[in-house]
Amino acid sequence: MRTVRRLFYRDIVSSVGFVALAFLSLFFFIDFVEELGDVAKGYTLLHATAYSLLQTPGHLYELMPIAVLIGTIYALARLAQSSEYTILRTGGLGPGRALSLLAGLGLMFAVATYVVGDWIAPFSERQATELQARAKGKLRIGSAGAWLKDREPTPQGERSYSVNVGSAGVDGTLQDVRIFEFDTDGRLVRRIGAATARIGDDAWQLGEVKVTHWNSAAGDAQAVAREEKLPSLLWRSTLSSGVVAAAVLPLSTMSTIELFRYIGHLSDNEQAAQRHEIQFWKRALYPFACLVMMALALPFAYMHARAGGVSFKVFAGIMLGIGFVLLNNMSGHLGLLRNWTPWITAAAPSALFLLFSLAAFSWLVRYR
Repeated sequence: MRTVRRLFYRDIVSSVGFVALAFLSLFFFIDFVEELGDVAKGYTLLHATAYSLLQTPGHLYELMPIAVLIGTIYALARLAQSSEYTILRTGGLGPGRALSLLAGLGLMFAVATYVVGDWIAPFSERQATELQARAKGKLRIGSAGAWLKDREPTPQGERSYSVNVGSAGVDGTLQDVRIFEFDTDGRLVRRIGAATARIGDDAWQLGEVKVTHWNSAAGDAQAVAREEKLPSLLWRSTLSSGVVAAAVLPLSTMSTIELFRYIGHLSDNEQAAQRHEIQFWKRALYPFACLVMMALALPFAYMHARAGGVSFKVFAGIMLGIGFVLLNNMSGHLGLLRNWTPWITAAAPSALFLLFSLAAFSWLVRYR
């Protein structure tokens, strides 16, 4: 059994590594070509190359299940074509034992996927974002910026704040900051516009500030606005640098724990967290897709050589992998639109492919 395990693991790991390397080379080339369009003064070819390399761990995390599927199919199809798998079956390698062998290897790939996706990829994505910000001067956060909410008790009652951050500087300074303050009745009482902001302990240090106050007496239908300009202003807030970074940086830069904490912040401030909850469950369940891909690849070992050569089976594996990626991405968007339960939305593609693979495996073992 040890010899069979060594044979399986050696062939499959080498095939998966080769497929992953081929995919990563292709994606590096695509990223590099896209970055060439931004090459200008301050952003050189060296920056474009470094940025494309830093994107590699994220691509590896996304492609790992597909590489496992194609590499395993290739290894098993070669064993079946050379009749080695038939000899192993004759020697006592039953379907259950073969499935357990692949499950053990799939669990190893799942652990590797989790480490890459939860530790290496977020760090490299953060470094890539900071590299672009340093080269281009600042980090743009979409056309509408990033929105955050906060609450703070005051002598006049609890005040709620809506904070908009337009961009982030290289040194962590926030730029184009707007703060809208509302009273307990939801009326706008103050607007703070700041060119820059630095996050400190329990307070933000704002620079080049313009403050607009709205004061209305009881019974007045129209508020009176009063505007003042200040060189700096200390604004007390519970928004920490970690929460702001989670809102400013892309979701791909956040680990599972950081996503969980940010979801708690959004829930506490009554903000929509559906998108982040789906991303959290996808991040938590995605490594187990390697186990599903292993189960999906095993039926190809029971197909006779006349049912198609290695190239045909590899092509079928590529189509299955593309189908899994499309279904996985589509389920996230559908879950967000239809307000489905996040963990069901994240688990549905893997569950469907697992049921399909087990059904195909059972049919091949019983009838072929």
